[in-house]
Amino acid sequence: MPSNAQRRQAAKRKLERQLERRAERERKRRRLTIGLSALGVVVVVGVAAALWSVNGDSEDTATDTTATDSSESDYPALPDGRAEALAESVSCEYPADGREPSKPVEPPRTDGILTSGEANTDISVSVETTQGNIGLILHNDDSPCTVNSFLSLAAQGYFDATTCHRLTTAPSLQVLQCGDPTGTGSGGPGYQFANEFPTDQFAADDPASQEPMTYKRGTLAMANAGPGTNGSQFFLVYGDSVLPPQYTVFGEIDETGLQTLDKIAADGVAGGGQDGAPALETTLTSVRMD
Repeated sequence: MPSNAQRRQAAKRKLERQLERRAERERKRRRLTIGLSALGVVVVVGVAAALWSVNGDSEDTATDTTATDSSESDYPALPDGRAEALAESVSCEYPADGREPSKPVEPPRTDGILTSGEANTDISVSVETTQGNIGLILHNDDSPCTVNSFLSLAAQGYFDATTCHRLTTAPSLQVLQCGDPTGTGSGGPGYQFANEFPTDQFAADDPASQEPMTYKRGTLAMANAGPGTNGSQFFLVYGDSVLPPQYTVFGEIDETGLQTLDKIAADGVAGGGQDGAPALETTLTSVRMD
């Protein structure tokens, strides 16, 4: 069996190869754009720019500008995990965001958050919904502060009896978004916290931090309204989705959960379109550690 150090080195080499391939693709795209522009042809070589950006008080506004001459496979997948392991324990900050919690809730503890050990890595969570079970495996070793918050909210019943308010079905953005007790996309727990993996793998001024990458089917990630604004809303990726690495990945969805998501997605968005409330109304009835 490979050691932790060997796995970290392998992950680091994989990330470096991905960055090299991405840079080469970008050079090719620039050359293509220049060549076609000379012929008077306007070509969009961009990617699906889907940003969970603030709109008023909402954390879940997204736009889709998928290029017709590109596909999601053109963009590298996020690395499987951190290139270098975190310390055995970390401290987290959950400052108040100036808004009332959507449900009465206490902020999580902040000190001595473990990142490793048999009981603190790959934590199993069962999400019961009105459309079926969604099993989650939380990655405490990648995003411990996010996992700590999620488990704290779950233990307090914050997610119980809340609807998943948003489904997107565009080719480049296929997610179900949940975690807002108000069902509007504007609710939260009254505190916020910083992004973790993969955002913290990039320097703040690194252009790569804004370049699109593929959040693979089965990814569990946090919605936000910009850097440092994570709260309670999260999204479940049921189809490969292209986003900049600005959304904290804190776990994965099991096969049963993906089947449940596929069922919800198959009915599409209420009223048609590619972005809105799911036609198959989905309510979280219970979120608990296994």
